[in-house]
Amino acid sequence: MLTEYIRTAMKKAKYEILSDDNTFYGEIPGFDGVYANADTLEVCHNELEEVLEEWIFFKISRNLPLPIVEGIELTIKEAI
Repeated sequence: MLTEYIRTAMKKAKYEILSDDNTFYGEIPGFDGVYANADTLEVCHNELEEVLEEWIFFKISRNLPLPIVEGIELTIKEAI
């Protein structure tokens, strides 16, 4: 479920080349604070995916809600 969530979220990623230094900037709309900047598109994509994963774990550790992505909802269930 987590892998599918990450893959689906990454499909929403938007990239642009920054004119001031010609690096690539990437972000995922709806995922505040998830962004990356790198010299190549491939590195930017990989870094963005890593930041997304860390962001998800942070939100889970704080019991904060995560965006629903194309019907995929990650929820925390209390263990008995």
